[in-house]
Amino acid sequence: MSKTLLSIEDLRVTYGRGRDAAEVLHGLNLSVRAGEAIGLVGESGSGKSVASLAVMKLLGNAGWINGGRISFEGEDLAQVNELRMRTLRGSRLSMIFQDPATALNPVFTIGTQLSDVVRAHRQLRGSAIDREVESILEQVGFRDPRRAMKAYPHELSGGMKQRAMIAAAIVCKPALLIADEPTTALDVTVQKQIVDLLRTLVSDLNLGLVFITHNLDLMAELCSRAVVLRHGSVVEEGDVSDIFLRPSHEYTRQLIASIPRLPSVSTARLS
Repeated sequence: MSKTLLSIEDLRVTYGRGRDAAEVLHGLNLSVRAGEAIGLVGESGSGKSVASLAVMKLLGNAGWINGGRISFEGEDLAQVNELRMRTLRGSRLSMIFQDPATALNPVFTIGTQLSDVVRAHRQLRGSAIDREVESILEQVGFRDPRRAMKAYPHELSGGMKQRAMIAAAIVCKPALLIADEPTTALDVTVQKQIVDLLRTLVSDLNLGLVFITHNLDLMAELCSRAVVLRHGSVVEEGDVSDIFLRPSHEYTRQLIASIPRLPSVSTARLS
């Protein structure tokens, strides 16, 4: 059985101080193994992104972890300092953010941005960096990776921007990848391509993946287990098939019922 990469126990996150403080994540429990994709689902405001930012220690000045453990490869991330987190982010831990149009720097080429990641976390220099960047861009689906390296973000489509973000996230071969709504701004065809790409990466690289989404259909295509969040608390978790076929919580049933379905079309001949 694959080793456990991430084990979150009773994680609590608060925003604000004093009388303005409000706990927004209430005792989250979650585990991810190598080669496993876990879905974190729920409506907007349920706490999905807060959970991911807590793992990455990117809550900002207003947010703070006020309880629980985030055990990653045996190390409690809730207790480590910022210097240690900087060595882990991008190398062992990586994240794909919601909007690649804002996550990518508009004034630098894709090649420059990926090269900076490699230079910061891997012992490569010179032409070896270029070869590594070219290889990873090809791996995520760029047909002409050399041309892509010279492109600026505004010269890429939404799907290509997202592929560039995925490339930046995996170029240093992390153990755990968090994908925060990676298909939100994409059309359904490109969404399917991104999900297929993530599935391939989990299999080929033996990644642990936390897939954050409100789209249950996409989650079902990619993930083996699901955790359902509502108002910062877990209301249900289990195998994806059980969640869909035998949901135990009313909120989960409502989420499933909210999935749009095309009406059935009669095949009877018109008279």
